[in-house]
Formats: sequence, C-alpha cells, structure tokens
Amino acid sequence: MGLLEGRKALITGGGSGIGRATARRMKQEGAQVCVLDIAADAAEGVAKELEGHAFTADVRDTGAVAQVVNEAAEAMGGLDVMFNNAGTSFFGPLHMYTPEAWGDIIGVHLTGVFNGICAAAPLMVDAGGGAIVNTASISGTRPSAGEAPYASAKAGIVALTAVAALEYAPTVRVNAVSPGMIDTKLTEPLKMFPDRIEHFVAKTPLARIGTPEEVADVVVFLCSDLARFVTGQNIVIDGGMTLHGAGTDGLLDYLLAFAERQDPPAEPENR
Repeated sequence: MGLLEGRKALITGGGSGIGRATARRMKQEGAQVCVLDIAADAAEGVAKELEGHAFTADVRDTGAVAQVVNEAAEAMGGLDVMFNNAGTSFFGPLHMYTPEAWGDIIGVHLTGVFNGICAAAPLMVDAGGGAIVNTASISGTRPSAGEAPYASAKAGIVALTAVAALEYAPTVRVNAVSPGMIDTKLTEPLKMFPDRIEHFVAKTPLARIGTPEEVADVVVFLCSDLARFVTGQNIVIDGGMTLHGAGTDGLLDYLLAFAERQDPPAEPENR
C-alpha cells in the first residue's frame, strides 16, 4: 500500500518542474491527482499521463482558484491533499522592479498560496482531515540581493503556513518546503553561466544541484501519515547550501558585471 493510498490531491503549478514530479510521486503512492497550471497544455499532459484531471487558472485569481478546488473535489470525490506550488521569478536590483513586476511575483507566490489555502482548508475541515503543503524557498530564509519580491513572498509563505497551521489545527496539517538550487525551468537560465553553476555546487555540502524528485519526496512525506505529528514547519531542501550563506549570494553583482562587459549592439547601416 502506498503512502497516499486513496488520497485525493490537487497540485498548483503541476505542469512542470517540482509540481510535475510531485504529481507523479503522489500517483505512485496511490493518490488520485488533479493538476492546475496556467499553461493548459502542460496541465493536460501531466493529467493524461497520470489518469487525472487538468485545470487551467491563474492562481492570483481568487475566484478561479476556488472554482478549481471545488471542481477538483467533485471530480475526485473529495480533497485530502493540497500542494500550493505555482511560481515565477525575476532577478534585478530593487529599484528597477516596476510596481507591476512586484505585484506579479507577490501575487503568484504569496497570494496564490493564500487563495489555495482559503479554498481547500474549509473543505478539509468539513471532511474531517487533510494536509496542505506550500512551496516557499531558501530565498525566504536567507535572501540574496536581486530577488526582493521573490524573497519577500517566500518569507511571507513561511509565516502564512504557520498561521494556517494554527487556525486549522487539529484537523488540517499545514507545512512548507523551501527548495534550494533545483534543476527546474526557473533555474534553467543560470546554465548560460557554467561558472556560476560550479560556484553553487561548490558551496553545497552535498556537492550537486538538486532534482525536482527530491523535493517531491519530502512533499509526499509531509502529506502522509508518516508526518502525522508535523505541522507549521518549513522544511529546507537545499543540500546544505544555506549553511554557507544565501542561495544566490553574489549573483546580482555577477550579472550586472556581465551586462556591462557586453558590447552595445551596432547601429543599423543606412541603405
């Protein structure tokens, strides 16, 4: 019998990366799975693979998230597990973020988790139990220069997780995971700078970049009865990277210096 045998799970940002890996792992452990993603094709692809259900919505939209949660619960015959995982990112100096960019990043991460909890927790309370896991980040515990809205949102998710754990106890357990450097779409652009990857690996005691599956394993644990006495916690999954400081320490200075070294584009010739 799997760790999540008979459970009904909804995963936001489930079309790729950590969300996709977690959907697959939950299915392996016996859960029914619904996948929500802003990219319809990605959600449908994962749902089809897992014989689940796909939904498309922007997690910043309170009404849309509530509708998806209710429809997912109806499709599966209940909702026991909610993984609030949808995310996005941007990197730059604090004063260069526009209000729109700030709002987008805070909205997807912090408001997205808020919307997911608000929609799922009451259903779980009424049903007599459930588990919620939210994706935070090491950026929320050890911020780096260049990630102001992202780090702020992730720190907020850790606090929101603790509040929800208090408010919905003892019926619903609420925890967070804080991944470090994980090989996903969000970290893909860093592969343009091999020396930076080498730097991150060198400062990680386990001496490598993590995989989405390694985060998925911890999420499954937190949703299972193995974690039945665990709530309100933030589990860091970073191979020990933050033992040596912030996750992306020095990256902003590196990127700014790199941008300055690039030659300006040539003026077009008159013809």
